[in-house]
Amino acid sequence: MHSPDATSIRDAVRNRSASAETVVAAHLRRIDCLNPRLNAFHEVFREQALDRARSIDAAVERGADPGPLAGVPIAIKDNIATTLGHTTCSSRMLEHYRSPFDATVVERLVAAGAVILGKTNLDEFAMGSSTEHCAWGPVRNPWDPSRVPGGSSGGSAAAVASDLCAVALGSDTGGSIRQPASLCGCVGLKPTYGRVSRYGLVAFGSSLDQIGPFARSVRDAALVLDAIAGLDPRDSTSADRLRESFERGLDEAPAPLRIGVPREYLSDANDPEVNRVIEEALDVYREAGATIVSVDLPLTDVGISTYYVIAPAEASSNLARFDGIRYGHRAAPKAGDELVDLYARSRAEGFGPEVQRRIMLGTYVLSSGYYDAYYDRALRVRRLIKQEFDRAFERCDAILGPTSPVPAFRAGEHSDPLSMYLCDVYTVNTNIAGICGISLPGGFTQRDGRDLPIGIQLQAPAFAEHVLLRIARVFERVRADHFRVAPVGAA
Repeated sequence: MHSPDATSIRDAVRNRSASAETVVAAHLRRIDCLNPRLNAFHEVFREQALDRARSIDAAVERGADPGPLAGVPIAIKDNIATTLGHTTCSSRMLEHYRSPFDATVVERLVAAGAVILGKTNLDEFAMGSSTEHCAWGPVRNPWDPSRVPGGSSGGSAAAVASDLCAVALGSDTGGSIRQPASLCGCVGLKPTYGRVSRYGLVAFGSSLDQIGPFARSVRDAALVLDAIAGLDPRDSTSADRLRESFERGLDEAPAPLRIGVPREYLSDANDPEVNRVIEEALDVYREAGATIVSVDLPLTDVGISTYYVIAPAEASSNLARFDGIRYGHRAAPKAGDELVDLYARSRAEGFGPEVQRRIMLGTYVLSSGYYDAYYDRALRVRRLIKQEFDRAFERCDAILGPTSPVPAFRAGEHSDPLSMYLCDVYTVNTNIAGICGISLPGGFTQRDGRDLPIGIQLQAPAFAEHVLLRIARVFERVRADHFRVAPVGAA
């Protein structure tokens, strides 16, 4: 049995055809049943969620407005601060950390009437593409538990795809919302940099990080974006843009509609089934009256190397605060220790191998004698990538291509870090350029007798989410059969 989507839940609670308490209780039972197999949630706030649902039902009974997300059960990626439970970033470094404040997005969701079910697992400090680098164990893909859900927001993606919650929040630094959405068969929206406040998001790459929603439909993604978007005086990078409803007018597609297709995105390096799904998606848009335009993004292959200079450099700086002195894991002192010894042991014990790798890489590219050769040059390439997208968007309304070059792969298959990094080849440039992107369930392939989802990605100019979501909705209306809950397979 699967629950309705977020929009249907909201409408049912508001018109009293369902109670928020019943909806939340149903999702909690499903978490009890499936989470031991998937490991999507690290913490579940059972009693707090039920109390919150009862208060929403009481508000409806009084005739008060319960909010645009009334009774909608939502999960929060565990690198977003909540006063409920812990905020661990799936790391031993923050195993016992409790945030004294809620992130802005959490405040806004609560104000909109949402019910927070719990915190979801991720690759440690959001560094990874498979959610295997999690201190609390790997997350499993609900379509095939022997495979990964993608990362770093794999817990949020798996939770939405398996209907453990109606919607979830993730963070996207180089594809960490869109790539797991692709591998798990749900909708994943990465808003424009600055569209959503980052206050309360534990920083990884401050010029790249963005919070966004996972959902089972484009409308649900728009509904959540309506709630969390907007200027926040506590985040100096949040944009002062005119508030617009992304849900309103969702069925009004741009006319004429122009879809750009970069030849670099239909690479022979992709899994053949990925290219097939992209060609089928292009047929959907042709039949909907869109003009298909060829565009050039020759710096696509440069994006990974650019990203893996900028992101680790910013991570090296941001994670320097975790020293085991003010908070975080502190190693047991040893006789004769100097302060630097305590720092070194605390960080070595608190951070996992992937986080250590990126900190060391970032420290190297920022070091004296290498800054100009690496970091400064990467920033120059970043400008070229942004200009490349600007030129492409002069010819089209959105760019279509794969989200990931491969479907979900088996756990442990990419033990080489470089091969794992290449899984983000089509997503990192969206963050580098600061534009918006969305992954949609584009089709399926058969592997080992199971259906595995394949995502398509749409990218649009900065602050053009209303256009992006309407174009995504065109595809969803035609291929609604692709937007379905995973039949959580046997382990």
